[in-house]
Amino acid sequence: MHRCFGKIWGLAALTLLACSSSSPSSSSAFTYHRDVAPLVQEKCGGCHVEGGIAPFPLQTYEQVFEHRSEIREAVQTRTMPPWLPGPGCAEYSGDLSLSEEQISLITGWADTGGREGSPSEARFTPPPPPGGLSRVDRELTMPVEYTPQKAPDDYRCFILDWPEAQVRYITGFNGKPGTQTEIHHLVAYLIHPEDTAALHALDEAEPGPGYTCFGGPGVQGGVTAWLGAWAPGSQGGDFPEGSGLEITPGSQVVLQVHYNTSNASPSPDRTSIQLKVDSSVDKKAHVLLWANPEWVTDRTMDIPAGQADVVHRWSYEPLKFLPDITGGTFRKDQPFTVHSSALHMHTLGTHARLEVLRQEGSAQCLLDIPRWNFNWQNTYRFQEPKVVRPGDRLSIECHWNNSAPGARDVNWGDGTRDEMCLGVFYITP
Repeated sequence: MHRCFGKIWGLAALTLLACSSSSPSSSSAFTYHRDVAPLVQEKCGGCHVEGGIAPFPLQTYEQVFEHRSEIREAVQTRTMPPWLPGPGCAEYSGDLSLSEEQISLITGWADTGGREGSPSEARFTPPPPPGGLSRVDRELTMPVEYTPQKAPDDYRCFILDWPEAQVRYITGFNGKPGTQTEIHHLVAYLIHPEDTAALHALDEAEPGPGYTCFGGPGVQGGVTAWLGAWAPGSQGGDFPEGSGLEITPGSQVVLQVHYNTSNASPSPDRTSIQLKVDSSVDKKAHVLLWANPEWVTDRTMDIPAGQADVVHRWSYEPLKFLPDITGGTFRKDQPFTVHSSALHMHTLGTHARLEVLRQEGSAQCLLDIPRWNFNWQNTYRFQEPKVVRPGDRLSIECHWNNSAPGARDVNWGDGTRDEMCLGVFYITP
């Protein structure tokens, strides 16, 4: 999971950065080649290319000029860049947020006619920000096409064979939805060899491709782990250097696809996942999912209709159970490292926050999203990884607005009209 998250309908993701000190002080003097093009290439080039995840390319003066009004509105309202974390929490790799000066440069250029200038004025164009996998070693695809059968939500699990005969480590992940307009999200789960028989029993018990599944792959009592996930707009990416998720021979991957046809007619889909694979790593990683178990099992995450700001919070010491769910990779008396964090809610979410509550009483912010946008979900990698020590607690807090006319009571659930409050951490010992 990586940057350029977003279900890119409508406005362009023009995340334009850093006007240099050599830029003209008068907006009427701004030109495309000298002032705008370097910013477009640096912060938009990863998405706005032919065949990219954005709806149109922004690689030439003509392309940027054509969309200048949309660009102006997008940066002024801060609907673009696709960067949700609020200031003052933590520093992340690839921060796409815009300063007021940077927004002024773009709006000034658009307001004064979008002058092209001379190509000879062009300054050094930095490469686009990293996004996607550095290499694709394996691509696993649904065995056959599947057309959603249930409306509006259809949760379907598909078994993907794992071909390697030796222990391997997944060191990068990317989801490739076959029909993006009808897919709410997808999650790839690792199923260990001892649980594959139960997995196939589920598949054989239901006609048609795959089988129905909610909240997970449905293997009762088995140990499952996330390999990766896709949400609208994800390009995927490499995991932190030297780390990876272990996968043993005989394992299988379950691809859970959540189809939602509220705004799209059912159509055939054949989704796949792309993986970067290595034979060894320095540290075995784990994807830690963070939510109050009672929200899920006892449905205690009530979000009543008519309430404009419903809040749920939960914290717990992760080292009390991490050794048990990771086969001893993590120890109760040893700290662990958090490399990245992410948050997941559905469409009623307004803001959310993840923190480390230190044993001595202080709090360290990991991720604060003051203006939640379901269409732009991302994983945010820290510039400096965070350490969680014995006695520390991880805290999650989510807010929802359920006051719209016709609202109904909402609780934890898999459907788009249900809600979640989920933190996701990529951790190593």
